[in-house]
Parts: sequence; C-alpha cells; structure tokens
Amino acid sequence: MTVRPYLVNGEWRTGDGSFEVRSPYDDSVVAEIGTPTGADVEEAAATAASTFRESRRLPVHARSEALDHISARLKESVNENAELIAREGGKPLKWATVEANRAVSTFRWASEVIRHGDDELMRLDTEASLGSRIGLLRRFTIGPVLGITPFNFPLNLVAHKVAPALAVGAPIVIKPASATPIGALRLAELFMETDLPKGMLQVLPVSSSVADTMARDDRFRKISFTGSSEIGWYLKGLDPKKRVTLELGGNAGVIVHSDADLDLAAQRVAFGGYYQAGQSCISVQRVLVQSEVYEAFASRLVKQVESLKVGDPMDPMVDVGPVIQRKEVDRIDEWVKEAVSEGATVLTGGEGDPPFYHPTLIADVRSEMKVCREEIFGPVVTISRYQTFDEAIAAVNDSRFGLQAGVFTNDINRAFEAHRSIEVGGVIVNDVSAFRADQMPYGGSKESGFGREGLRFAMEEMSEVRIMVLSHVPL
Repeated sequence: MTVRPYLVNGEWRTGDGSFEVRSPYDDSVVAEIGTPTGADVEEAAATAASTFRESRRLPVHARSEALDHISARLKESVNENAELIAREGGKPLKWATVEANRAVSTFRWASEVIRHGDDELMRLDTEASLGSRIGLLRRFTIGPVLGITPFNFPLNLVAHKVAPALAVGAPIVIKPASATPIGALRLAELFMETDLPKGMLQVLPVSSSVADTMARDDRFRKISFTGSSEIGWYLKGLDPKKRVTLELGGNAGVIVHSDADLDLAAQRVAFGGYYQAGQSCISVQRVLVQSEVYEAFASRLVKQVESLKVGDPMDPMVDVGPVIQRKEVDRIDEWVKEAVSEGATVLTGGEGDPPFYHPTLIADVRSEMKVCREEIFGPVVTISRYQTFDEAIAAVNDSRFGLQAGVFTNDINRAFEAHRSIEVGGVIVNDVSAFRADQMPYGGSKESGFGREGLRFAMEEMSEVRIMVLSHVPL
C-alpha cells in the first residue's frame, strides 16, 4: 500500500516511517500514513511563525475566496468524504454523510463571517474632559495556532479549527488523532488548491508525546484542543500566557417533563444516545423523566432503541457502528456490569459483541454510580425518575461536566428556567444534547471545557481587539 504523505511547508512528505490506519469494523488496513520526523516538526513550527508575518496582512477577499473554494470542493466530494469518515472511524455512512455536509457549511460560515466584518466605531466624546475623540475597534489575529483533534469527527472537528484560523489569517498546524488522520489530510489537499500562503496549514500526524512538545513551543500562541478532560486541562496548565480553547468531555443530561411530546422525545433520545455509538462528548447519557410519564416514556424509548440497526458502517441502513477500539468494548461492558451489581436494571442491550456494544438502556441507577458520574463514551444511556422540575435541574447539575443538556417541555417558563439554571454551555429545548449547528457558540463549563468554538466565536478566540483612538476630530 502506498504511504499517504503529510503536509509541511507546502510539501507532501512521507517521513522515515509509517503507521497503519485500521477500520474499527473489520480491522482492515484503510491507509498507511507517513510519520513526520523531528526535523519536520521543527520546520512546521518555524514555517507557521514566518508565515504569520504575511498571513496577518491578507485582505478579506483573499481569505474569503479560499474558504469558499474549500467549501465548494467539499460539497463536490461529499460522498467520497463520507466514505473516508466511515472507513477510518467506523461511523455509520448515514451519519458520516451528515458530517461531510456539515464541513461544507463550516467553511462557508467562516467566509460569511469575515465578509460581514466586525469593526466598530466607539464615540469617546462622552465626557468633557475627553475632548473630541472617536475609537476604531478592530480584531487582529494573535499568531500561529496548534490544533489537536479527536477521532470521532475526523473531518468536521478539524474544519472547526482550520476554517476560523484561515479566516483570521492565523497559520495553523493540525495534529489529528492517530486513529483517524485521513480527514485532516483531505482538508490539506483542498487547502493546497487555494492561493493562500502554503505555510498557513500544515498537518502532522504525530504521537501524543510529540504533540506535548509542540504544545510547549512558544511559537504557537494559541492551542485549540478537542479531546479528553485529563489531557485538556494538562495542556491548559502548561503555559499561563498561552491562549487555550478546550472542548472536552461530558455526561449530558436530558430532561423529559410530563408536558413533553413523548414520541418525539423517545425518537430523539434514541438518536442522541447511540448515533455515534455514544462516542461524542454531547451524546445523551442521563435521561431524567418526570414520574407521571416515566413508564409511558420508558416503554417508547425501549422500542426505539431496539429498532436501531447495528452493523457494517458502510451499510446505509445501519444506525450504530463499531466502538473505536476492542478494549473500549470491554471497558463499557465492565461499567454496565458494575452498575448491575450495584442494583441497576438493564432494560435492553447490555452485551458486547466486538467490535460492537449493543445499544443499552439502564434503569434503577443512582447518581453515585460510575455510569452516571463519569463519561461512558459508548452506546449506553441511563434513565431515572424525578418529581419536580427543580429536582431534574439539580440532577443534571450534579455532575463535574457541563457541556450541553436537552429539555423536553412545552412550557416556555420551564424552558427559560432551564436556560438560567442548568450549568452547561448550551440548553437545547425540545431536542437532545447532541444537537449542534456549526455557527452557534459551542463549548462547556466546569470540567467540560474553556472557551467557545463555532465560527465567529472561534475566530474571536484566535484574535484580540485593538483600539485606535483618533483625537481632535470634528464629531
């Protein structure tokens, strides 16, 4: 198999070794990827720093046209990109196609944001002592970015780091997940078709230890990390002067109140808990149901979960694909068995069949159980009762995580109360925590992260406001 190269300083290289990317479904070799050398890593950092001198001065039209080109090319190749996502990460083709289409929107939104502009005039003649002055507020990129991405969205989560960086004129080096590096390399191919300086995007499929060294490099002024909480907070502590955005883990709660549409709620929970085999930081993990409708909802949810098709991710009818690694199947099974030994009841599923873990719904759980307190990151959802809406909010907040939550209710006051009181980055009303539109601010509170992604918001994280004061002007 031909070794797939990586991109450094506008050149495709294969390094001095390679590693295999294997399908989580059948362990077949999907690709062989070149391994960057130490010299490549150093050159990438130096290139990003030197390119910044040019990229920070690029006009809006140059950046916007490049983003539009990448978006258009992604749209032309949606089916091809979806197949790459499904093969390297095991995501079912139907959901891989959704991801491929979202990447199209991600680059389009970045282009639209910079074309719209965000410069602002501020009157400064507000006090007699200030004189006749006006301020011009503009945003300027802070410098090169190191982007570290996870396996579960190998194309669109890379896009959420690359698109805003290119938009603000920041060179970016991407360290993709070793299990799924092909999506990042695909974006690099499309980037090379643009007229942007070739040092603005480099992709290095290096090990975590090499990434640690890169994160310490002063030439990277910003780190954008998506992944585990443990690694994320470690990176945050490396250098207090370096800007860091962390999009980390969660154990998302969803509230189903008695006035909700139970059929809709059951269908959406079955989607949100299992579509990614539970391998998403905003997957539904804890479902809290008002006692009055608990039995009616639970029976609906069991039927929805049991209707999900598990199997080959390349089958367009499959809903739930494999877990990324066999060892994760064993870990998930251990957590479920531990919960059962502590009194929980499996309503459906509860069995591993490598590379799959069958969609599982667990009742009779307690908040101190691992399946409630930690992030399962697998196709397992817990369901429990509550009496009052305040109890439900308290239960959702009883977590060290706080990324997103879902609330099913037809009472506008409850919706606003949830928005005010649930300690998360996003409250999704009449849908599940797993909903995300690419332009919306996205990120968490507590141990779920720091900062926000979503095109305009990520661009703000990669730039800073600078004011110019014009003095003695006739206002």
